[in-house]
Amino acid sequence: MNSQFTRRRIGRRRVLKAGLTAGLALGAMRATGPFIIRARGEEPLKIGLDNPLTGPYAAPGKNELIGCQLAVEQINAKGGILGRQVELLVEDSTSGDAGTAVEKARKLIDRDNVDFMLGNVNSALSLAMAGVTSEKGLFHVVPGGHTDAVTGTSCHWNVFRVCNTTQMEANAVAAALVKSVGKNWYYITPDYAFGHTLQSGLEKAGAALGATKVGADLTPLGTTEFSSYLIKAEAAKPDVILFLVQADDMINALKQAVQFGLDKRVHLAGAQQEMEALEGLPPEARIGTWLVEWYWNQPNTPHVAEFNAAIMKKTDRVPTARHWFGYVATWTCALGAEAAKSTEGVKVAKALQDFHLPPEIALMPDGAFYRAGQNQLIGDLFVGTAQAQGSAPDDLFKVQQVVKGIDVAGTLEESGCKMTWPS
Repeated sequence: MNSQFTRRRIGRRRVLKAGLTAGLALGAMRATGPFIIRARGEEPLKIGLDNPLTGPYAAPGKNELIGCQLAVEQINAKGGILGRQVELLVEDSTSGDAGTAVEKARKLIDRDNVDFMLGNVNSALSLAMAGVTSEKGLFHVVPGGHTDAVTGTSCHWNVFRVCNTTQMEANAVAAALVKSVGKNWYYITPDYAFGHTLQSGLEKAGAALGATKVGADLTPLGTTEFSSYLIKAEAAKPDVILFLVQADDMINALKQAVQFGLDKRVHLAGAQQEMEALEGLPPEARIGTWLVEWYWNQPNTPHVAEFNAAIMKKTDRVPTARHWFGYVATWTCALGAEAAKSTEGVKVAKALQDFHLPPEIALMPDGAFYRAGQNQLIGDLFVGTAQAQGSAPDDLFKVQQVVKGIDVAGTLEESGCKMTWPS
């Protein structure tokens, strides 16, 4: 490949496609990667990231990108993947347009010839992308799309997932919700795959503990005005209003609930919470019982301090679970290829069956592994309460319990995954 064209394409992609200040790592790769590639006369190994960089899920999408970039820097510093330097190609899937996500996935595969695919934050977009990558036989890691079907009823041999299933999240947090806030639950739920399965999971987990649904509302992705939903929820006289919306929608919903004084009359809580939302909330709205999927304040877990420092060097903020999702997803491609001694999708996928991440990548007290026959990462989940500020300005979550993922994952049969492999 002409090296001048390579440099021009990387520059254009960084400015026009990523459109982010977070594109620093791609610039660093541009400064080092092509020289190594020219010397060896080899093409770079390409990883495509098809993730939201605009819309309600832009913040988590950009943070996953930063995690991917850190991993690429580290992988290249160690010699790349199978001796080839790595190039990260980034496309904006948008936050909710499955058609755009599929179009971008096909572009990355058919025109850019990526070796591996990453994405998406949005569960519905993850499922749509998985249809494309399975058709093409391309190894695909979903960093942060949670709906159960990704590694459940719609599982594919080539698709792996870093974040938890919604049923795992529900199982992990349900007991804390019953214990701390009561058994009459009202749901405010985003109207797409993630929200549907998270509410269903909570209803199932809650029912086993005596909890009852007293009402629910589905809200469109990108909702900015929640007053009508909040009024209706309070009128149902629940013990707790469970906010299942995410990202910008979570910020808008909780801010308005506190502005209305609803937190003085009803408990406000939920299941999945993220640092991106907590950082965007005023201190008085950092309340409630939740779970986070990875947390930066793990003083006794090896290698977390180094990861924190590396992300803070890029962002001046502590890392979020989304940084970790992107980091692990990218390293999964490298670890799988090295274990398989190949970039061929089937060989990489088979090499990762029951594969345990090394401690410096897992960054969890009990480690993490990909469960065979499902391709779901099983790690730890952190249950606790949001807080205005803890031991440090960015300590916005008080971890009260570390739940082992294997204890809330259910069986492989219960997942609904019936994986078939190419003959």
